[in-house]
Amino acid sequence: MENSISLIMTVYNRERYLASAIQSVLTQTHPDLELLIWDDGSTDRSVEIARSAAQNDPRVRVVAASHQGRARSLLAAINETAFPYFAWVDSDDLLAPTALEETASVLDARPEVGLVYTDYQVINENDQLLGYGQRCRIPYSKERLLVDFMIFHFRLLRREVYEKVGGINEQFELAQDYDLCLRLSEVTEVEHLIKPLYYYRYHSQSVSQQERVEQILAARDAINLALQRRKMSDLYELDVQIVGQYRLRSKLL
Repeated sequence: MENSISLIMTVYNRERYLASAIQSVLTQTHPDLELLIWDDGSTDRSVEIARSAAQNDPRVRVVAASHQGRARSLLAAINETAFPYFAWVDSDDLLAPTALEETASVLDARPEVGLVYTDYQVINENDQLLGYGQRCRIPYSKERLLVDFMIFHFRLLRREVYEKVGGINEQFELAQDYDLCLRLSEVTEVEHLIKPLYYYRYHSQSVSQQERVEQILAARDAINLALQRRKMSDLYELDVQIVGQYRLRSKLL
């Protein structure tokens, strides 16, 4: 129990990538884990794929819920787990085999650290490497986190610290992880493990591609709340710039 880790995967219509994401969790070198797959009302084969994994591995549980959105699903899924360390993996991404072992070692050795995060690499729809993640190149600081979300992937948390800050705020549908990390940075030490242990998939159906402007505005709201909590709102005003970039792609390719 002491070294057990809860992994959470919320799913909404990810049949193309889900099996690979699940496999990357179940092949971890740290075997003492549970994987809770929370399906958010998928209309494709996602539930079938998840249940097949559960039949083949007792560490997997599946909850098939009605559609309620990412933030509410994540909050409900976290509340269904109980191990002292936990994390979530997006259903279209991949974990490197040693991700849990290496991040848990940091929390085991340093009780003052409540969150440890790793570097990540970007992959495309066909698992081809596109490059090193830009966000994880930014040095961590509590202050810089106000304008740069460098605590991107992969994150392992102490449950007691998560509960101390009140957990996921379901009002932040498109920035719930950023809002949570801002609050965590205010009460605990954060450690950056400089090693790429996560594969972030870039594809046209991802939330960051489909709802980019809405995600930026949600992050703005999370930052403004952090400024209020830190009693900095009288000193600083957030300036948000949404830049449009355009390019032509050949229809012949």
